[in-house]
Amino acid sequence: MYKLIVSLLLVPVFMANANDKDTLTIDRFVSNNLEFSFPNDKGYKPKSSDFDLINYVVMSNEYGERWAVLTLTNLSSGNRVLERDHIMATFADGEVKSPLNLKLDFEGKETQSITVSFGKSKFPILSIKAETEK
Repeated sequence: MYKLIVSLLLVPVFMANANDKDTLTIDRFVSNNLEFSFPNDKGYKPKSSDFDLINYVVMSNEYGERWAVLTLTNLSSGNRVLERDHIMATFADGEVKSPLNLKLDFEGKETQSITVSFGKSKFPILSIKAETEK
């Protein structure tokens, strides 16, 4: 009887821990100054824009979902729309991907932070880039 009662009391604990697998955690900090030299046969790079990527924090969970909090500034004095092809992440296997969904309006000179998904991957995100028009 004692084992049955203890088992019933532990069920909610195990159920709560099972849901922790989808909780995002911040991945180890990777300096924005690192350069990687993976082959890029297809020439993938972010679409040039008026957006400056100020900083980012990469996150993941045990299901392999890859997310990032991006802080960007619209360098233009006019309104601009940030879209998914303005941002690219490089993964530890050399794959380059844009966020799954991204469309955000910016006013001139505005800075905003946004959380975006890069989908699932067994490899972590090593860097994120935006290409600023010069």
